Amino acid sequence: MLIMKLIWSFCLIIFCLLEWSGTAIAGELAERLANFPQWEQLTSVQRAEGDLVYPDWFAGSWEVTSTLVDLVAPLAPDIVTPGFESNRQQLNQPVSFLVRFIQKKPPITGLKLIPKIDKSSILVADRVFNSLNLARAYLGDEAVLSIKLDPDSPNRQITLLRGERQLVSIITGRATETTSNNTFITSEVFQQLFKGASRPYLNAVESTTAYHKLSTSNPAIEADQVTAVYLSPQDPDYFDAASRPVALYRYRLEFSPSPKD
Repeated sequence: MLIMKLIWSFCLIIFCLLEWSGTAIAGELAERLANFPQWEQLTSVQRAEGDLVYPDWFAGSWEVTSTLVDLVAPLAPDIVTPGFESNRQQLNQPVSFLVRFIQKKPPITGLKLIPKIDKSSILVADRVFNSLNLARAYLGDEAVLSIKLDPDSPNRQITLLRGERQLVSIITGRATETTSNNTFITSEVFQQLFKGASRPYLNAVESTTAYHKLSTSNPAIEADQVTAVYLSPQDPDYFDAASRPVALYRYRLEFSPSPKD
């Protein structure tokens, strides 16, 4: 139960870990969201490289309210992930936490900056701050000890939990799609490994999110997010599931300026 709660809640960390590059075919990600829950396989993504980059209107500190608005088990009753039914208790139950986005110098690849980015600084998420607040909002302050980032890769994160348990998240692929000046859509695929139980638990997750800048200040940004869970090859139901997701979760995210900013 704890494993599935961790996996379910950490799917939301997506907005703290995306890179604004690897543009998808125009309309592909928007169409994917519109087709929920008819998802048959992972979306097309490019290899994940570098740090996250956000549009300038994400700058500052925000109070985010996340609400689970729908969940689907496409292969039920034959295949249902542990904890799926208990997650129904989270339906329409808003959860709030603080996040912030900060400026940093862009990394250098050879003699060039990140492709398509020509700025003296770029906007990135404060990933340790954001992920720790998110994890504690869902799991409790005492359950989450700390968040660590791999110093050699911004795409690898380790969450340390009580009882010598760990959740390792590794981003493997991303894509983005800009539909207007005030809307962009992101998709990310990552691997999750839970250590510390009787046996390690591994799966693949895809999260596709459409962000929209509003003309209001409260909220100032809203997002529609769908997270899909796929079985790993080590799972006994892997071949029965084929390429299809075994669980789909849909969230509504609202960003309001933090009074602490």
